[in-house]
Amino acid sequence: MAGLIYSGINRLDYDFNFEGGIFPVHVESCQDPQIAQWLEKVVSMIPVNQRPEGYDPLSIKNPEPEWVRRLGQSGKDCYSAILARDLKGLGESMNECMRCWEVLLPYTVRHPSLNLDLVEILEVYQSRYAGAMYSGCGGGYLYVVSDEPVPGAFRIKVHVAETMVDV
Repeated sequence: MAGLIYSGINRLDYDFNFEGGIFPVHVESCQDPQIAQWLEKVVSMIPVNQRPEGYDPLSIKNPEPEWVRRLGQSGKDCYSAILARDLKGLGESMNECMRCWEVLLPYTVRHPSLNLDLVEILEVYQSRYAGAMYSGCGGGYLYVVSDEPVPGAFRIKVHVAETMVDV
């Protein structure tokens, strides 16, 4: 959630040994308006589901080091793909992120209290577009990467910092 307070496109690095892992130890930021405009054109959001009563994504935890490493790498790959304006790379990084979450915390998308098959919905969008991932546990919104319109979706807006110009 800390990423919401930064303008532009950001990669936040966390380390449990820094502030208990609550705050980022490092923030890398891109304020390039052209990259922000590209991202706005290729990322769409679809409202999917609210978290139901009794939903607990932390009921099953599999903190396997290789999958934790892969999850971290997917974030780095995502940021790099955005900076390179690489649609396919962005989509694959998002797909990889969801694969990691499904292994590490399987109840994020497969909890008994969920009334939708989030995995099936995800697979449909991942098969039709460059990539897709949920905004959080239990559904929420589905982010879809595509250079074509996605039915039922709305586009994101990226706010970049305004630069000061001396006159």
